[in-house]
Amino acid sequence: FSGADLADGSCAHPSIPGRVSPLLPANHVTMTKGTGLVHTAPAHGMEDYSVASHHQLPTDCLVDESGYFTEAAGPELKNKNVLEEGNEAVIKMLQAAGSLLKEEKYVHSYPYDWRTKKPMIIRASKQWFVNTADVKAAAQDALKKVKVIPTSAVNRMLEMLDRRTFWCISRQRCWGVP
Repeated sequence: FSGADLADGSCAHPSIPGRVSPLLPANHVTMTKGTGLVHTAPAHGMEDYSVASHHQLPTDCLVDESGYFTEAAGPELKNKNVLEEGNEAVIKMLQAAGSLLKEEKYVHSYPYDWRTKKPMIIRASKQWFVNTADVKAAAQDALKKVKVIPTSAVNRMLEMLDRRTFWCISRQRCWGVP
């Protein structure tokens, strides 16, 4: 049968009792990239997040900043590292539920941190947004208090701030940007 036959369907979550997940179409899921039917983790990747946003799904993140499952993941997974004992725990849970159809070793292509050389897990983080006009005005006021040499550069910088449409307040990294 075709993927269209699954449209508007749903499936039970294999490890969270009572949780039902909708089957949704996604342009990034194709037969050439696998089976054409994959799980979606809205908090762990841009493509999944886009699909979830389009369908107004929650972005639940069951992994903390250190890569460990949170309490929301359930008592069997709580405080287990996702890439280590957490992975094995999930496999055992699926086996126990009779939900594991096949297990196969697979080398995943995680992005790697350039400093630690360890794999990174992409996860949603809490964001806060401010009124861009307020940020722009505060930045312009602050710049007016800076002694700039040559003084003609101040106007050029103020004009640049005025034209700026996007503002990145935080890079989400405590150690800065490489």
